[in-house]
Amino acid sequence: MAEASRVGKSAAVSKDEGGKGGVEVPTQTRVLLAEDDESFIDALVIGLAREGFDVTVATDGPEALRLFAEVEPDLVLLDLMLPRLSGIDVCRSIRAHSTVPIIMVTAKGTEIDTVVGLEVGADDYVTKPYRLRELVARMRAVLRRTPTDTGSSAGDGDRPTGAPTPESDGAPRSPERRRDQGSVLEAGGIQVDVDRHLVFIRGQEVHLRRKEFELLSLLMENAGRLLTRDVLIDRIWGSDYFGDTKTLDVHIKRLRTHIEEDPSSPKLITTIRGVGYRFDAARD
Repeated sequence: MAEASRVGKSAAVSKDEGGKGGVEVPTQTRVLLAEDDESFIDALVIGLAREGFDVTVATDGPEALRLFAEVEPDLVLLDLMLPRLSGIDVCRSIRAHSTVPIIMVTAKGTEIDTVVGLEVGADDYVTKPYRLRELVARMRAVLRRTPTDTGSSAGDGDRPTGAPTPESDGAPRSPERRRDQGSVLEAGGIQVDVDRHLVFIRGQEVHLRRKEFELLSLLMENAGRLLTRDVLIDRIWGSDYFGDTKTLDVHIKRLRTHIEEDPSSPKLITTIRGVGYRFDAARD
């Protein structure tokens, strides 16, 4: 097994010897790169180091999981086709206990690969070959969307309902604005307690991931109103989101499995083909 490569020096908080206080030096963003193509690794590590990232490299799936625990990275670049344990399995294992941002890297680029990667918890994906500038832009966008307490309990990507995250004001109204109003949304046998981040489907409590919760809240708040794909992506993922609408479609599909009596024939969240989605149940 190849030795893990470490690039860059992580800055720390230092204090002068006179005890007059300390000066915080920003710590470099730690990136775990799980990739087995040596020629690709060399170029990417050099490029990311120049952009100010501190990169640790794993060359197979088990090593990626081991280094993830040791390094506690701020972001994971995860190749789909890793030796010994696939990137899909690595992503699923990380998501079982952490919501650190994960960008899936794949040479395949087929829709099924993209959907599977997103369904197991990846925040975004890029297809080889790609430009370093595009990858870095996606990395920074994902990091900006991610709360700072990623680690083992909170983060973006897509955590279960729990800690609140800020949303911008404006129409349609966002989950954060409704939380200030202490709203409880009820429609179509669904009850969403925005304050406590609780969801009940026909009387049974269900646990939604954070993005699913925010999507459901936003759709219910605007029940009967068509929300375009652009509006949904802007409100839930932010205006700096670089991905395509497959991410939204996958989250809607997962949400339907929780709230629809028959997800294959949805009655609550309906698709307006080519435009967006609408929550059709009348507000209680």
